[in-house]
Amino acid sequence: MAEDSDLEKTEPASSRRIEQAREKGQIARSRELSTFAVLMAAGGGLMMMGPQLMDSLLGLMRGGLVLGRAEAFDPLLMLARLHQQSLSMLVVFLPFILLMVVAALFAPLVLGGWLFSFQAVQPDFARIDPIKGIGRLFSMNSLVELGKALAKSAVIGGVAYWVIMHHKEEMFSLVGEPIHQSIAHLGSLLGVAFLSIAGSIILIVAVDVPFQLWQHASKLKMTKEEVRQENKEMEGSPEVKAQIRRMQREMARRRMMAEVPKADVIVTNPTHYAVALRYQDKAMGAPVVVAKGSALLAARIRELGVEHHIPILEAPPLARALYTHAELGEEIPSALYTAVAEVLAYVYQLRSYEAGQGVAPQPPKNLPVPSDLDPEGETA
Repeated sequence: MAEDSDLEKTEPASSRRIEQAREKGQIARSRELSTFAVLMAAGGGLMMMGPQLMDSLLGLMRGGLVLGRAEAFDPLLMLARLHQQSLSMLVVFLPFILLMVVAALFAPLVLGGWLFSFQAVQPDFARIDPIKGIGRLFSMNSLVELGKALAKSAVIGGVAYWVIMHHKEEMFSLVGEPIHQSIAHLGSLLGVAFLSIAGSIILIVAVDVPFQLWQHASKLKMTKEEVRQENKEMEGSPEVKAQIRRMQREMARRRMMAEVPKADVIVTNPTHYAVALRYQDKAMGAPVVVAKGSALLAARIRELGVEHHIPILEAPPLARALYTHAELGEEIPSALYTAVAEVLAYVYQLRSYEAGQGVAPQPPKNLPVPSDLDPEGETA
């Protein structure tokens, strides 16, 4: 039962799954929304520009029917006249066409946004498989499309009947109006009728958009096994992650050990802990821990200190406190300033003695280390 549940698509699609689907051209799309936007733009354009379009068409018609003797007997002049009339017609309808183009381009932004994918247009012979094609004819999606088509026919037919009956008297009155006024009135009526009928599609859009979103999300659902596999691919297997962590620790250890020769002093436990400190009077506000370690790593730090002639001081309480409370690459805690200052004073005196100045200094004893910073002091 557990294996069966892992194979059922019950998990929502991950962001990676959604991105992969977009790359393949699979996004939620509603043809009804795009159709509604274009038709409403066309209806609004007819309402705003209907009278002007009718006047322009009337002028083009009058001009087209007036022919000179030369044009009537010369086919070349007739073709030139037809070309000129066609360009004039295009100029008249250009704002109306641009309005519909803008609506067609911006309608997809409402649902899924723009998408340019070459994978969607690549040849796929599975799409022309007749058996799969017959299966798609009787699929759930085909039934939904059939239901939408019947609903659109009923809604649009009903609204169209209501519009015709509502404006019946105005349509009959067009016969008695002057030609110029009648054409302008007809354009206005066509705009209102078209906008009313096209606006009825909003009922279909209100149902189709949520359905397309739900259907798209359902197609992208994942099984629990797919989720686990994707997480493994994204984050890597536990063995690989462990290997990466080991490599990171090794690289960090190498960088730390490279800083040991730059230290001013190494404070030891003497065998359990080793902490290397560095201090530059003008560049640092307080001494900085450049390396620290315990057990074998502490021994390696002491070895490097001996190789590079770094002073090594045995101060168990201070070494324990620095190892526990001082972070690598950061300044020491302020509570340890006094103790470390005594250590650095000893180091400077030792350097002067080695340079042939002064007498040999004595290593500091009983450094002032707060008991709450010493792990063994807290235990005691």
